Amino acid sequence: MKNELDSKYLLQVFDKIRKFGEKKGDEYHLNGIKAFTDLDGYTLFIEDAKVKLSFGFHSQYHFDYESRDDYESFEKKLKAIDKEY
Repeated sequence: MKNELDSKYLLQVFDKIRKFGEKKGDEYHLNGIKAFTDLDGYTLFIEDAKVKLSFGFHSQYHFDYESRDDYESFEKKLKAIDKEY
């Protein structure tokens, strides 16, 4: 995930979290990452304790985080999920 978010990569990680994660209500939890969708399923949310990512229609996305370190830690978690599962 550089300046441009790779939508195929993100959807792949989201799918792995849903397949291998623990379901709690409408959310899936895996390796410190939580993934869920809005009611209509058009917007995906992937977050940990410090970073929130929303990914929606036409590949629009928004990150919410306070520090670069938080973002980099989040990115490492996503890469680990992608590699491990």
